[in-house]
Amino acid sequence: MSKSLLIISRQAPWAGPSAREALDIVLAGGAFDLPIGLLFMDDGVLQLLPEQKAAHVQQKDLTANLQALSLFGIDDLYVCGESLVERGIAASGLNIDTLQLLNGSDISLIIDRYDQVITL
Repeated sequence: MSKSLLIISRQAPWAGPSAREALDIVLAGGAFDLPIGLLFMDDGVLQLLPEQKAAHVQQKDLTANLQALSLFGIDDLYVCGESLVERGIAASGLNIDTLQLLNGSDISLIIDRYDQVITL
């Protein structure tokens, strides 16, 4: 039986390689049918904003990777509501519509549900 894995993505999309690495891990896990989830929190919620201008910082846009999550069977997608509020982001304006909005103790419950947790 496969162990479940939760990836917590906490970095802004262009703050370094962490955001891309988190997506790569999730997509690879999905390709192998591992039970995997992805939680966006802190500056990681900035990855979910539409119309990223990746070329301005000479980076690749992460939008295609985010859109591919459902194609790889990644259905457990979470976003921290407090992180959105702190950054003035409305949940209705995110580029993934299947996110589950979590607050406070909900995050602890989700983390406890997975066998392994990786924070990037």
